[in-house]
Amino acid sequence: MRKVNEIYRYKTQEYSYDAVNEFNIYPEQIPPWLVEFMPSKGGYLIGNLQLAHMGFRFFSLGNLWSIVSSLATAEQSHAILDLIEAKWAELVADMPFKICYPALNGQEWRIIAGILGPTTMEGRDQLCSGRADIASKAVQVAERRISKDKWPEYYDTKRARFIGKQARLFQTWSIAGYLVAKQLLANPDAAKFLINEEDPELINALSCMISANPRRRKRGRKKQSFILALKRQAMNKYNRI
Repeated sequence: MRKVNEIYRYKTQEYSYDAVNEFNIYPEQIPPWLVEFMPSKGGYLIGNLQLAHMGFRFFSLGNLWSIVSSLATAEQSHAILDLIEAKWAELVADMPFKICYPALNGQEWRIIAGILGPTTMEGRDQLCSGRADIASKAVQVAERRISKDKWPEYYDTKRARFIGKQARLFQTWSIAGYLVAKQLLANPDAAKFLINEEDPELINALSCMISANPRRRKRGRKKQSFILALKRQAMNKYNRI
């Protein structure tokens, strides 16, 4: 909420290295629903749709995968989970888990799709931040209906009270998502197969580059060779994985 309030007061057309509004975001782009949706505690990563145009929707897959892949810091991971807990009625409701919120605009809000698949990621959340209660609660919500409803691919309405009008039944990803989530809750160590662990040396080197004063940087062979060395280090690490 603090960041949203900061964007609300942004000045535009700032193009220097010390610009506060570095992405030239127009405050008018903040959608009305965001003010009511954003809790006082918690937050999420938004997308850059195009130049100076941000996507303020909550994309659950992208945010949960940022935790799994260690792209989000520990603080950011907790903030994402705090948001999910605070906005449980909107994001989970009667059947987890909405892949995007809001999914549609205007009068199309009458039908909002919800899916089960991202519940799998909740099983990973308990490992990275000790929040197993979120994963368990989401799976319990799914268990009440998902089997009786013949494993549909998505649900309709804001609270996911109807099986999707065009939803296919007995969907592999719905069944697999549920089974994987159950396995991860029973055996958290199995999540290691899905995790990209952070490389402290690589993170430290990249942090030094980012924190350096851009005005003092010179494009030369030394900098280019340093960047190439970082790329080779990253490629070697992931090739081993």
